[in-house]
Amino acid sequence: MIESGKTYLVMGLLDADSIAFAIGKMIQSFGGKVIYTVQSERMKKIFFDRSKKLTEEDRADLDIRFCDVTNDEEVIALFDGIEGPISGLVHSIAFSNPKTCLGEEFHTDAYDDLMKGFHISAVSLATVTRYAQPKMVDGGGVVALTFASERAFAFYNWMGVNKAALEAVVRGLSRRHGKEKIRVNAVSAGPVYTIAAKHIPGFEELGNTWAKSSPLGWDPKNAQREVAGAVAFLLGNYSKQITGQTIYVDGGASVIGGELMPYEMPSAD
Repeated sequence: MIESGKTYLVMGLLDADSIAFAIGKMIQSFGGKVIYTVQSERMKKIFFDRSKKLTEEDRADLDIRFCDVTNDEEVIALFDGIEGPISGLVHSIAFSNPKTCLGEEFHTDAYDDLMKGFHISAVSLATVTRYAQPKMVDGGGVVALTFASERAFAFYNWMGVNKAALEAVVRGLSRRHGKEKIRVNAVSAGPVYTIAAKHIPGFEELGNTWAKSSPLGWDPKNAQREVAGAVAFLLGNYSKQITGQTIYVDGGASVIGGELMPYEMPSAD
């Protein structure tokens, strides 16, 4: 699992309900040191600083840095500013303009938006891994967050394309960085209600229907910890021979054809 005293970088913090924050708390529970990144100081003020779930003391204890992953200079400065080695990197970053790239119509002429979404959601994983590698002197784990890219969902449109690209980047990076003992994997989570997810048209409906095909059940309002546990496993020492993989943490929905029959539904706890 996570190595006590080692440093882990969690990129993509938005607020206290985000998957990134749950991952950071999980790493800390095993004794790891966490550095978070937020896209900008403005984003931190809008989302994280307004959270009512954290006290001022809680916020003061967090190591938060700023990094726009589309800007190589900011990425380089981020890693130059980290003292000592890091043992793991989490990429919890994605973007697709909901007005032009998501919604009822798949086709769009917003090519600049398409390229921006591709850059942030997929290419940036290669960027941050490239500059993290010199800091990962003893190898370690890189984990990206994805979502059911093998299926086409209503409204999700080009974000689904970006997630498929992200998983391809994971495989390419796993081949490139294996010689440096760096493992690169992805966790494909079921729908999780976060502030980011609220900007995806139809996402709440998707979460409500997900349980109909999840043998283990799925609670989109409280799934962050389950996702964080899988990420912690892939970052740590018990996954030394796992790389280039997409691990599904989705209640089993990814392997089910159609909906569960009434007699198959999990019992309520």
